[in-house]
Amino acid sequence: MYQAKELSAETLAALVEASAAINSAQDLDKTLNEIASSAAAVMRAEASSVIMLDEARGKQVFTAAFGKGSEKLAGIEYDQKAGISGAVLRSGRPEVVDDVAADGDHLSDIDKMLGFSTRSLLAVPLIHKGKALGVVETLNPVGGGRFSDEDCQLAQIFANLAAIAVAKSQLCQRFWLDKQGLKEDIGDAGDMVGQSDAIMEVKSLIARVGPVDSTVLLLGETGTGKELAARMVHARSLRAERPFIAVNCAALPETLLESELFGHEAGAFTGATGKKLGRFELADGGTIFLDEIAELSLDVQVKLLRVLQEKEIVRVGGTRSIGCDARVIAATNRNLSEEMQAGRFRKDLYFRLSVFPLEIPPLRARKDDIPLLVEHFLPILSGQMKIPTPTMSPAATNALVHHDFPGNIRELQNVLERGCLLCYRPGDDVAALRIDLEHLPREFLNADENGNGQPNGGSALAASEKAMIVNALRASKWNQSKAARALGISRDNIRYRIKKYGISRPE
Repeated sequence: MYQAKELSAETLAALVEASAAINSAQDLDKTLNEIASSAAAVMRAEASSVIMLDEARGKQVFTAAFGKGSEKLAGIEYDQKAGISGAVLRSGRPEVVDDVAADGDHLSDIDKMLGFSTRSLLAVPLIHKGKALGVVETLNPVGGGRFSDEDCQLAQIFANLAAIAVAKSQLCQRFWLDKQGLKEDIGDAGDMVGQSDAIMEVKSLIARVGPVDSTVLLLGETGTGKELAARMVHARSLRAERPFIAVNCAALPETLLESELFGHEAGAFTGATGKKLGRFELADGGTIFLDEIAELSLDVQVKLLRVLQEKEIVRVGGTRSIGCDARVIAATNRNLSEEMQAGRFRKDLYFRLSVFPLEIPPLRARKDDIPLLVEHFLPILSGQMKIPTPTMSPAATNALVHHDFPGNIRELQNVLERGCLLCYRPGDDVAALRIDLEHLPREFLNADENGNGQPNGGSALAASEKAMIVNALRASKWNQSKAARALGISRDNIRYRIKKYGISRPE
């Protein structure tokens, strides 16, 4: 082996200085840049580069370089088996090429692009704990000549130091990404409450698709629990210990959505003062949940398609492709077939997303689960409101069971929260605390005091309800939001009933 005592004082000083510079950088990009510049200094070479292995995509990527035209190299990638560096990655041993032009593995097109002539090349693998991370290449000894055996041994020493620094920086970056991901991941995986056939089938399908890493498309009305289903898929996957990042595509303006999803480089647009990682990068190794996927513009749909096909992203304002290993779960309450026919949703993206489509049933299709859901939510809601947990009267329970719930579970939660608020007064007998019909919104008054209820739409009640809605619409000059507030119901609820009763605005 090449012993430290054989190093000249100048070489030893350069190696010590390089080690200090490489290990002082915590950021991975800075570490790689320090390695590239230090390699040229230690090896007394005209140029050098760091080529990292992106194993998930089967690519080698130029991540840092020093020398003529080095700024053009960043982000260039090629097959992991190609080039002299590919041979070094496969063998795990350094390689010296004295006459690069005569070597069939040399990628001469890169030299042409840079306007650089590579005569002699020394490539050394970056190996940490038996795993190849990448390759350091040094080109053309200063003053001519070739790289000697001693140079090769020195390069190995340098590469060993560099590999430790790279592994440390990668670990720091992983910890930082996971920390940011955990800040985003504030939800609870939990489980779907219910024992109906409809919900048991959904649970069975989630258990089957969870571990296999396929893309999942969740379909269903607003408020049915699509995000909970996505979290359940993630919790049952091999990625369960990594971040779950949820993005509501409808909640972000189109001008910001691309940056939120894919990140941006400094100076990409006004106000972009620094580099920002997007949600896909934060979800790397974990799962990204794209809710309201049908709200994406066609431009963003193209970029999402690339992520699904190539497993890579490009930040806004950037040119470098970044590998991204995030499982995608998407959700929508729209009919994507109609969206595709209207030209608002790409067919190729739909086929990529719908590897495993999963329909989440509306609450009206699983009414047997309503008492169980009430039992589940009441302690949670009353605890949040810091009041005793009430019970439900038979009449109130019956009214809930016979309601159609166009807002689904989210509407049920809101109704129960309202009931908790209205049924409680400080000083009341806690044991007698319960939610009755009088504590429910008007549209639930379809059951008598004995709990004998009938479904919404029963003749006299339906006529009365339709008349109430028409009167409220007239009073609000047919503004649905104002009419809903006047009736104490949600906008989705009044829209559902307008459709149900065939109410239309007079011409």
